[in-house]
Amino acid sequence: MDNKEFRKYGHELVDWMAGYLDEIRKYPVKAQTKPGEIIAQLPLSPPRQGEPMDAIIADFKKIILPGMTHWQHPGFFAYFNANNSYPSILAEMLTAAMGAQCMSWQTSPAATELEERVMEWTAKLVGLPGDFTGVIQDTASTATLCSLLSAREKYSDFKINEKGFAGGNKYAIYCSTEAHSSIEKAVKIAGFGRESLRRIDVDKDFAIIPAALEAEIKKDKQAGFLPLIMVAACGTTGSTAVDPLGEVGEICRRYDLWLHVDAAYAGTGLILPEKRWMIDGIEHADTFVFNPHKWMFTNFDCSAYFVKDKGALIRTFEILPEYLKTKEGKQVNNYRDWGIQLGRRFRALKLWFVIRHFGVEGLREKIAAHVKWARDFAAGIEAAPDFELLAPVPLSTICFRYSPAGIKEKEVLNTLNARLLEALNGTGKIYLTHTKLNGIYTIRLVIGQTGQQETDVKEAWELIRRTAARELEDTL
Repeated sequence: MDNKEFRKYGHELVDWMAGYLDEIRKYPVKAQTKPGEIIAQLPLSPPRQGEPMDAIIADFKKIILPGMTHWQHPGFFAYFNANNSYPSILAEMLTAAMGAQCMSWQTSPAATELEERVMEWTAKLVGLPGDFTGVIQDTASTATLCSLLSAREKYSDFKINEKGFAGGNKYAIYCSTEAHSSIEKAVKIAGFGRESLRRIDVDKDFAIIPAALEAEIKKDKQAGFLPLIMVAACGTTGSTAVDPLGEVGEICRRYDLWLHVDAAYAGTGLILPEKRWMIDGIEHADTFVFNPHKWMFTNFDCSAYFVKDKGALIRTFEILPEYLKTKEGKQVNNYRDWGIQLGRRFRALKLWFVIRHFGVEGLREKIAAHVKWARDFAAGIEAAPDFELLAPVPLSTICFRYSPAGIKEKEVLNTLNARLLEALNGTGKIYLTHTKLNGIYTIRLVIGQTGQQETDVKEAWELIRRTAARELEDTL
């Protein structure tokens, strides 16, 4: 392909992208394909000769597109959002065109310095204290792993990096029973072993019980373990429960634990000043992460990771073979030493585009609307005699179930709600996912997709009610 062809197909695909986003409601939000349907249409071997771009694009539309779940669809209420927006897409296009590998200042000075400044902006956006320094990671899972590794090294005087775990301390790591699965994965990858993870009980609102945390820490100390790190949830995955950071932080300070705050989804809500209560006690935290690629209208992947002791982070990860040495040295940030990856994408560009395009007030307006719609949806659930709200709604995640009169058995209700979820997703109009809270099958509806309107939320509620009534008829 020469530049002329590239220009032709580039224009064609941009037109297609604009049309796709403009007409996205015509697609079923959740892919309606069956397992194996897509791969059966793909040749077993690669083509011997290059194929024309027209044929490749045609197959994209014919084979790939029908098998895609449309995360940018206004009917997407599943998991947590992985949003994009027009400015973010444009920035991604520029990033792809430049094809820069931004591992160090010298490999792309603008990428490094823009990241430094944009992370300063982002810290101010969410109300973090000035002693935090930011870096962009790919996901919150990676950021949490970085936090565990940094704590491991700092508390071992950086000896585990040198000598391994042989003859060392038996560490203990803490989180709530509602905390994200990435914590368990990080514990395994970091070499602590799954048995070192303590899952602490939660209260009726699914937030960690501080007294239970302290009791477990005391028990571990008496048993010869070294309590190392507590991972607090600012918005659990199941229900967006918020751990009481002030009380947890005081316990961590008292027993000298590293405190990491996982705000992967909920962190964007901190852009609203009235939601800053969620990080009361943030002064006790050592590290903090949230994902602009969830609720801040920035293409995946872009995770904002903040540390108090950047020296500990760098010392944990830095490695300097001869081919990476540059004359700038300590004068600049070389973000290759601030995480696991050596190679780094130019993620700061899309975040810069998004913040500048929306502005602080624009971001607040959009996020506040999502929170209001969630509050209204929850009020509708509470007012409906045959539905039940199962968790508080601090932000824009609503956890509920269909609970018609006359059916009391938990397992019968669980089965009914599982069928309701499948029926709703089968319509192609909305996409929801579930969790279990106290053993109760719970339907989750998350508001926050970039293009959603209040009418989309109201229509989802009406569809849920109609579908639930039909499912009940089939049950009786």
